[in-house]
Amino acid sequence: MAQSVRTTRMLRALLPPWAHERIGPAPAQPSYVAEDGFPAEMSVNWSGRHPELRVLFDSLGHDVPPPEDSGFRRLHGLHETFTPRGGRPSPAPLWHSIAWRPPSRIVHKTYFGLYPWPHAHREAAVAEAMDRLGMADAWDDARRRVENVEGRREIEFFAVDLADEADARVKVYYRNHGAGLAEVNRVASVALRHDADDARAAYQTLAGDREDAGEAALSCLAFRSGLDRAAESTTYLRLPDLASGDEEAVERTAALLHREGVDPGRFRLLTAALTPDPPAASSILELVSYRTAGRPGDVTTYFRFPVYDRSLAPVDLA
Repeated sequence: MAQSVRTTRMLRALLPPWAHERIGPAPAQPSYVAEDGFPAEMSVNWSGRHPELRVLFDSLGHDVPPPEDSGFRRLHGLHETFTPRGGRPSPAPLWHSIAWRPPSRIVHKTYFGLYPWPHAHREAAVAEAMDRLGMADAWDDARRRVENVEGRREIEFFAVDLADEADARVKVYYRNHGAGLAEVNRVASVALRHDADDARAAYQTLAGDREDAGEAALSCLAFRSGLDRAAESTTYLRLPDLASGDEEAVERTAALLHREGVDPGRFRLLTAALTPDPPAASSILELVSYRTAGRPGDVTTYFRFPVYDRSLAPVDLA
């Protein structure tokens, strides 16, 4: 109980100013994070001895400066690239994430939402940012490889780990349209560290007997300093579309965790604790991601909560 209280206080201290506002019947400023407009989600990565808790939130226009020791120097100079001063049509929406795997320190991440812009501006902003970070060659290689994969997709986010360490990542997120499991696997294979056979088995566990990747599957390519191509890839599958409901989604995710050597007991307990009573019509388990980068059990589960009546808070920013 004491640890829970300390963790809650720590997380509250890191959240933006809107976190202290009363939640009304509809969002005053709808966010793209969740379909009902709520500006935050929670996720858990199950690799390693201790799970990693993550909270992602939309800044909603608030200035949320990272702590001085979070590697802010790495982000310095990039902000302008994603604003009208950098030639963009509007400022990119800013999302932030805090990740904590006890007993390690908290890791901060910043996401630039490129989804409001025409595709040409998204491409230009990513190219400029990667050039400023010294990763232009790696991005050119990844972009060419992705373009050679058949299908329709668009760049949706650019993200930066706020850390100066050599293993800090820069990430580019693609949203796939009408993709099959084989297609998202080929996109993931652009990365240096990707086991296509292992990934295929994982995707199939989540998708059941379907060969398609479901609605708007995401592909994330991660870049690290010193490499001339994308280092790792993560694929995100949307479980509400692939499964008949939360119960089936939980069972498939538990099967994937078990296959990866992770006891799914804690995942089941967490999901049960987060499910409303009575259960809501919407799904709690929104996304499940899988990465083959040398760590067994590299599965992350993403939870979004039914806060608002969707009929009162329509969000269509894609």
